[in-house]
Amino acid sequence: MPVAPVEALTERELIVLRRLQDDISLRRIADGLFISHNTVKSHARTLYRKLGAHSRPEALRHGRAAGLI
Repeated sequence: MPVAPVEALTERELIVLRRLQDDISLRRIADGLFISHNTVKSHARTLYRKLGAHSRPEALRHGRAAGLI
């Protein structure tokens, strides 16, 4: 059974989480979304916190467990 994050992710945070699966840099994610690198870093930090993760692989594991990706 999927485990929900403590706080719901925003639409942009979900998009960034899904792009993290592509194993590309945050800068490339930013370029693809037409937003700044700092904005993507902020989304990543926030989604890591919401998922209780400390790294990209851990965020992806938690996202999969929660049924988000």
